Amino acid sequence: MTNLNSPIFQSEDAAREHLEAQRWPDGAVCPHCGCVGDKHVTPIKGARARPSAAHPEGKERKGLYQCNGCRRQFTVTVGTVFERSKVPLHKWLLATYLLTSSKKGMSAHQLHRTIGVTYKTAWFMFHRIREAMKEDTSSSGPLGGEGKTVEADETYYGQVDNPRKTRTDGTPFKRSKRGRGPANKRAVVSLVERGGSVRSFHVKHATKASVREILVKNASRKSKLYTDESKLYTETGKEFAKHRTVHHASGEYVRGDVHSNTIENYFSVFKRGMRGIYQHCGEAHLQRYLTEFDFRYNRRSKLGFTDDDRHNELLKMIAGKRLTYRRPDQASFA
Repeated sequence: MTNLNSPIFQSEDAAREHLEAQRWPDGAVCPHCGCVGDKHVTPIKGARARPSAAHPEGKERKGLYQCNGCRRQFTVTVGTVFERSKVPLHKWLLATYLLTSSKKGMSAHQLHRTIGVTYKTAWFMFHRIREAMKEDTSSSGPLGGEGKTVEADETYYGQVDNPRKTRTDGTPFKRSKRGRGPANKRAVVSLVERGGSVRSFHVKHATKASVREILVKNASRKSKLYTDESKLYTETGKEFAKHRTVHHASGEYVRGDVHSNTIENYFSVFKRGMRGIYQHCGEAHLQRYLTEFDFRYNRRSKLGFTDDDRHNELLKMIAGKRLTYRRPDQASFA
């Protein structure tokens, strides 16, 4: 297991070499045209950046390459979430390690105290890292399959930004006998393959239509579908190989192998992290937090992943996911 005193967290050169080893195991790859290998990509030694007050002669630019195909220069961070950041690369690697190895997450306030950056910088660093955690579901295919079980459930966390006084059909909200319900709360729908991965989605309203769309796009219909007694799954469940339910309202949580405890356990970790670590989350960013918890769950220790494995997996996913603070179509990321 990597020690936090490891050179990759203390030295920018060591951090760059480690990142190159993870992203380019077969040699440097040009992010502009895709050229690979020593014959097509040449390291540039002795290159210097523009002079500054701290470095009148210009700071040496290590890790700089030039592509012999398109003739453009690049480093290992070009085209990644780390590109053009003023934060030293070894601090970026430490931030990714801390976020991937903390089961319930890590607050931006804690990061800013730990690595010595401002809170605003730490907050944006974590959002960039969450952007890198996005899974390519199109290439990984649907959850489940023949003979496999998928559990589906919805939960509600935090109040929506613009609360309504009535339901969508105009009737007033009624408090449930158990003292809780979805009134003006943010809806989250999650699917988990037993012994496999989870996928979570923040939806504006958890309806039969929105739940069906998530299920048919992300779960194989050859799977067995297990849910609670919610009517959201009654019709859609008929499209799967088998649909079984447990009746939580009457105290039934397990009947043989029929249960939704796997997804409930995931929600338990998610809510403990959101309440205990993050405490507040704007609705616009909820999906990114779900992505973070999905990433760690899908690479949990039970599947054979260590903290190092999880960290290195993320470093391989940072390309093509740049996230800038200011965008042309909006005033700011915040």
